[in-house]
Amino acid sequence: MAPSFGTSGLRGLVSELSEEVVSDYVHAFLTTVPECDTLYVGRDLRPSSPDIAEIICRVAQGAGLNVVECGALGTPALALASMKAGAAAIMVTGSHIPADRNGLKFYVPQGEISKADEARIGEAYGARRRRTGTTGSLVSLPEAEPLYVKRYVDAFGAGALDGLRIGVYRHSSVARDTMEQILTELGAQVVPLAHSDTFIPVDTEAVDTETRANLMAWSQEHALDAVASTDGDADRPLLTDAAGKVIPGDVLGVLTARVLDAKMVVTPVSSNDMVRRCPEFDHVSLTRIGSPFVIAEMEQASADARCIGFEANGGFLLGFDATIVGPLAALPTRDCMLPILAPLYAAKEQNTSLAALVSALPQCFTAADRLQEIDRAKAAAFLTGLINDTANRAQFFAPFGSLSDIDLTDGLRVDFESGDVVHLRPSGNAPEFRIYAQSSSEIRAKDLTAQVRHAVAAELAN
Repeated sequence: MAPSFGTSGLRGLVSELSEEVVSDYVHAFLTTVPECDTLYVGRDLRPSSPDIAEIICRVAQGAGLNVVECGALGTPALALASMKAGAAAIMVTGSHIPADRNGLKFYVPQGEISKADEARIGEAYGARRRRTGTTGSLVSLPEAEPLYVKRYVDAFGAGALDGLRIGVYRHSSVARDTMEQILTELGAQVVPLAHSDTFIPVDTEAVDTETRANLMAWSQEHALDAVASTDGDADRPLLTDAAGKVIPGDVLGVLTARVLDAKMVVTPVSSNDMVRRCPEFDHVSLTRIGSPFVIAEMEQASADARCIGFEANGGFLLGFDATIVGPLAALPTRDCMLPILAPLYAAKEQNTSLAALVSALPQCFTAADRLQEIDRAKAAAFLTGLINDTANRAQFFAPFGSLSDIDLTDGLRVDFESGDVVHLRPSGNAPEFRIYAQSSSEIRAKDLTAQVRHAVAAELAN
């Protein structure tokens, strides 16, 4: 897979992320922020990330920027530090995809790049533009991660999670130590679980069967109130209830929005419809999938709209200055810790369980899965055929029910007369095909996802 540029930045096989490709993209990005003279650089724990980060630092220095090397830390922690300093940033990460791939996430001084920024970077890369200047400096910033820890300890208050026993599934998350420190300072008793020195690709939106079984076993073995974790670069949360059952990311988003007393919610069309059934939200706006689309819609909100955004993967974007126990400044980039801490805090404050909080929400269930290592051209042709050919679409979906409506906001979302929903979408920058399903029954949502996944796999195998 040749490196591609999309809603999560640049991604590709490590073998194809050559020094030349990385250098050209760094220069392209830097030419789009000519007023910025400082670049923050962070990385995840993939074996290839230190070398790629070193290339970025060297290229940026040579282009005349002062480089702040933040080491291994979560993407939201890097964004918080760079935005506070008014600097641009590049995070070296492939997020949840396997270790044979990696990528770059770009941040302008105001935060995540927009769709317009993406276009400018792509155009500059195509033209092989270069930024030049007197060689800049290189310093390290070990304080970047503690700044992120302080953000949440100050907001929720020391002792906010007193009495809770929380497992931290460490795997190869770059924020594993950070999670443990925040939870400990908030008063929780932390139980470290399954540390790995080998990179493990954890997708919080499509948690595999083995991991789900492990989460349940750990919860029982250690008598936990919850298990918390993240994807590789810590911009997506994973949280279970006391039984080890994973709480979907978009459900965490609803629970977190309630804690913050948000009034406007922006979320992709793939998110659980329960958000539209919650009366406390004055307005819910649905977008295409990808944080740049969510951010673009959030930017249209008025200053007093109390606007937040979240994705089905759980990444949460805070669009206003909130107060919990202490102040919590806006951070409009995907974050993992807020949607972990807010539901735990709410359960503690209400003297109830996470499972009870979830059961009190409007009952609407979703499930998600993916096909990996697909032929992307074949997948695109398959989906185009379903979109453009009514008879083909009716025939493919006939085993799952009678169609009532379709939505083409992002990929193909079909509504059935039964109330079930299926959403198909190929990844924009990875050889993956996503399958989402929604139903009034959790079992039905899971079964429907599995059945549709099997049908899609059969089509892509032809």
